[in-house]
Amino acid sequence: MWKKSALLAAVTMASAWSVQAADYRVETLAEGLENPWSLAFLPDGGMLITERTGQLRYINAAGELQAEPVSGVPQVYVSGQAGLFEIALDPEFAQNKRVFLSYACGTAKANHACLASATFNGQALTEVDEIFRVTPAKAGSAHYGGRIAFLPDNTLLLGLGDGFNYREEAQKTGSHIGSIVRLNRDGSVPEDNPYVGQNDALPELYSIGHRNVQGLIYDAEGERVLAHEHGARGGDEINLIEPGNNYGWPKITHGVDYSGAVISPHTELPGLEQPLLHWTPSIAPAGFALYRGDLFPEWDGSLMVAALAGMEVRRVELNGNEVVGQESLFKELESRFRDVRSGPDGALYLLTDGADGKLLKVVPAN
Repeated sequence: MWKKSALLAAVTMASAWSVQAADYRVETLAEGLENPWSLAFLPDGGMLITERTGQLRYINAAGELQAEPVSGVPQVYVSGQAGLFEIALDPEFAQNKRVFLSYACGTAKANHACLASATFNGQALTEVDEIFRVTPAKAGSAHYGGRIAFLPDNTLLLGLGDGFNYREEAQKTGSHIGSIVRLNRDGSVPEDNPYVGQNDALPELYSIGHRNVQGLIYDAEGERVLAHEHGARGGDEINLIEPGNNYGWPKITHGVDYSGAVISPHTELPGLEQPLLHWTPSIAPAGFALYRGDLFPEWDGSLMVAALAGMEVRRVELNGNEVVGQESLFKELESRFRDVRSGPDGALYLLTDGADGKLLKVVPAN
């Protein structure tokens, strides 16, 4: 089945079910955002947006972007790709007002991807507590991952990166680098994690062999975890994530190094998982969403992949775990897209990347 799915990475987009710009309208809700990275919807209709440069921004229920950033954000290491990443609401946010933030922390010579929880009181973060820090530390400012997804038992997954120059760590169970970890909301380790009790393995590990996880979602209807990761020159992947599995990086890949050098001669090896879909050349996937809504019924159940280099949102249609079609959306906006979200109102929300980033809302044209 995988070989059939993989071939679809190279096929022409299906036009019979494509949506044209005439079918939707794009509204600008906020602009002047400094490298916006992640978006979360509040129960009252407001929104929280992270800026990679270390600010958390609040849009109130009236749709007004507040001039001053939310105070109380933990100290963030900002350099290159390092900064403030995801904002995610606790599954019981309506009762406890807790949020989770992923970010880079430390110094240029010794830094980590970190995760903190905090209480949002409508104006500031309080009771800020770092609950997880990647081991070991690394130098440089690239490939942190940072995306968060909650499972039905309210444990959370955090996707991580390989640190760019530390790719071999992704195959080591004694390292968090290049993995997906699973945590309880207080940062403790769930007893049923796949590596618990194994010698020389970190108990937080959920899966290994990842390059740079930039998208992570739990599909409640399909009861599955899906992730995408940013490849090198090619080899971007969408993966079906199962606990304890090894997704191959850097032993197998469809990409080559930025210099053109071969990373691995292998695209598959025994015991290493194959992607549902891969892209070569790279579209540089960033945010990830599963669209659920009535405003665009033809999109319902589709995966939405925000793409930086591709300057598009790639819609991916699945039949079970098989890719059956792709469509390129929003090319006419000529923007790098950092995040994509399926809104509670059925609209699609986009964050454009850059020093003058925007929050966009996509609704039907009529």
